[in-house]
Amino acid sequence: MDTISVLTLRLAEIIGLYMIVIGLGGLASPQRWRAVMDDLNRSPGLVVALGFAVFAVGGTLVLIHSIWTDPLAIIVSLIGYVALIEGATLLAVPGPLIRIGHWSTNFIRTWALIALILGLLLFLAGLTGRATLSL
Repeated sequence: MDTISVLTLRLAEIIGLYMIVIGLGGLASPQRWRAVMDDLNRSPGLVVALGFAVFAVGGTLVLIHSIWTDPLAIIVSLIGYVALIEGATLLAVPGPLIRIGHWSTNFIRTWALIALILGLLLFLAGLTGRATLSL
């Protein structure tokens, strides 16, 4: 896959690797993700800490990578914006996201498999892609 920026390739690799790890964790230990959601339901402080971390990662991605020139760059940029919005939502009005997260624990293995597949695709796109000036 060709993209305009080496940064896009490296971010695709690390985001893909993160998704692979999350997917493997969900497949290996789905009860841990249920416990995480239970902890979030009980601990507003944990929700704020998570919201801050997600907001910081999303904000950083948006600041360093808002590139809309090719499919891989668009995917990486969208991930940054989604993380920024998710973090802001967790900080401002966490209830709806917590409810969605709790409901999604009924499908942990499905979500884990989706994360694993998308992570592999993103990681491989970053690993095998080329940064060129002309697209």
